[in-house]
Amino acid sequence: MIDPRLLRDEPDLLRAAQERRGESPEVVDQLIAADEARRAAIVRFEAVRSEQKQLGKQIPKAQGDEKQALLARTKELSTEVKAAEAAQAESAKAFEAQLKSLPNPTVDAPPGGEDDFVVLEEIGTPRDFAAEGFEPRDHLELGELLGAIDVERGAKVSGSRFYYLTGVGAQLELALVQLAMSTAAEWGFTPMIPPALVKPQAMEGTGFLGQAADDVYHLEKDDLYLVGTSEVPLAAYHGGEILPTETLPRRYAAFSPCFRREAGSYGKDTRGIFRVHWFDKVEMFVYTTLDQAAAEHERLLGWEKAWLAKLELPFRVVDVAAGDLGLSAVRKFDCEAWIPTQAKYRELSSASNCTEFQARRLDVRTRGAADESTSHVATLNGTLCAMTRTIVALLENGQQADGSVRLPAALHPFLGEVLRPIGQASA
Repeated sequence: MIDPRLLRDEPDLLRAAQERRGESPEVVDQLIAADEARRAAIVRFEAVRSEQKQLGKQIPKAQGDEKQALLARTKELSTEVKAAEAAQAESAKAFEAQLKSLPNPTVDAPPGGEDDFVVLEEIGTPRDFAAEGFEPRDHLELGELLGAIDVERGAKVSGSRFYYLTGVGAQLELALVQLAMSTAAEWGFTPMIPPALVKPQAMEGTGFLGQAADDVYHLEKDDLYLVGTSEVPLAAYHGGEILPTETLPRRYAAFSPCFRREAGSYGKDTRGIFRVHWFDKVEMFVYTTLDQAAAEHERLLGWEKAWLAKLELPFRVVDVAAGDLGLSAVRKFDCEAWIPTQAKYRELSSASNCTEFQARRLDVRTRGAADESTSHVATLNGTLCAMTRTIVALLENGQQADGSVRLPAALHPFLGEVLRPIGQASA
């Protein structure tokens, strides 16, 4: 959540940020009113509590009618103190709930909604299949030819938007996991395998119980949530801790399954494994100081670009518009790979700067060796490899006329140079 001082010191910044996201600035005024009510309730409670304490000192010294009057007033104050304390607690609760619903204010993201992103660069050149003399197959047809993807049995066993990776499909995911984790380790990230079930505090702390709540799977009996990204357990990993400044940045790369309801996506990307309810992913996560957050964001983007270049995929980088940001991010860069059969770029990875927003909710702070004061850290996250979408891009961009798929050189040590349809002899 934001620093409450911004409400009093820079309300116009918050109003402008809301308008940048295409949301009402009136919520800022409502928050200011809630803050004033909260502070007034505190003043009222402290006043009656102070009077109660003063009377408590006077009663032993009083006599006769004076003492009876003081005792009567003490009884009245006892009721008033309880009421004022309850009012203070209620106003604090209401203010905190409203504060948590306010998005992280962005000033650098392009204004507008989903379609108002800005293309920063295009890297690589999409293949011209017409010039090569054949019509490209989509990833599902290729996956079936290779014996790599089985969505029919996935639907039979688990329902729509589920799948099996089989044979070379399973091997391809395992190769991507190994390559991604080892590459991240070379970049200085600590490899992690975090829990995929988390408590409500972790989900709320990362901002996923606000606008994204409909996409989350909840196990009511256990009051645990299935994570939609390992960003959640990684952000909560140092919850309630003070990290010495000299140990920052702390960089983690985690492999985990991810679960998403895909609420609101009815009818979108229903074929194949592009948009599914479960997929595996390697996620990068960083704790750093606020003054280094923007530079670290650029570094995360640089690592994502290096990864996609390693996979020899044509892609572009976009600066996501403010209205398409999640609750926690002030800025997000997406890397979108070219998908030949869709004839357009589609999101493969993203890198987000969440500044202190998540750290305030999870109480992750830092303190320098020479300074006793603490401040909240900044958190950032970036996808390194979302397996299903990466497999989609690799199959479609690497396909040959005979249905085989040529792999990038980085994957040759794991699977060889070419994946061939079942029954097709090796060259």
